[in-house]
Amino acid sequence: MEKPASKTILIVCGVLVLAVAAFLLFGRGGTPGDTSPEAGFARDMATHHAQAVDMAFVIRDKGPAKEISSLAFDIINTQSNQRGMFLGWLQQWGLTQATDQKPMAWMSGHGHGGTATAANGATPGVMPGMATPQQLTQLKQAQGRQAEVLFLQLMIRHHEGGVQMAEGLLKLSTRPEVVGMAQKIIQGQSGEIKFMTELLKLRGAQPYPSILKPQ
Repeated sequence: MEKPASKTILIVCGVLVLAVAAFLLFGRGGTPGDTSPEAGFARDMATHHAQAVDMAFVIRDKGPAKEISSLAFDIINTQSNQRGMFLGWLQQWGLTQATDQKPMAWMSGHGHGGTATAANGATPGVMPGMATPQQLTQLKQAQGRQAEVLFLQLMIRHHEGGVQMAEGLLKLSTRPEVVGMAQKIIQGQSGEIKFMTELLKLRGAQPYPSILKPQ
């Protein structure tokens, strides 16, 4: 039978371990730490959104069909606002916008980042759905229907990557404002994926193979 003193020591040790773990995960004051899923999500999603906004500006300036112009306008406004929130969180948490960590390191061991095997063929250390420099050049050079189709294909893939990242965050965090934003991204971008797929069909084209897991 354990002595009361021994039990007290075990309890104190357990509390200390939990306190250290909480400090490493969230940092001082209960805010997310530099390597936390919340900080990684905010940084990576800010970069991810920035590319979507850039692509939306490119297609908007080409004078596309009204429905694509409206879609581009919505993406520019929604994702610019959300990006501002991500950067605002980092400032509020006392964290830098830039980091030495590789993209998606916050999901290491969860299908992305580090040396983990990425899900659905995604490249470890690379944010899912991002357009390559070559694809961005093609979009800038394309005109007319070709530009509309390429934009829709690239943006569907981009949105799928955003949904993938948001779903990953939900598995790793319970912080209300971050979880709420991830849920908004999943709902909003899933709806836009369906809409853009319909716009492609009207143009006799199909999306790229999906990078999302079947539901």
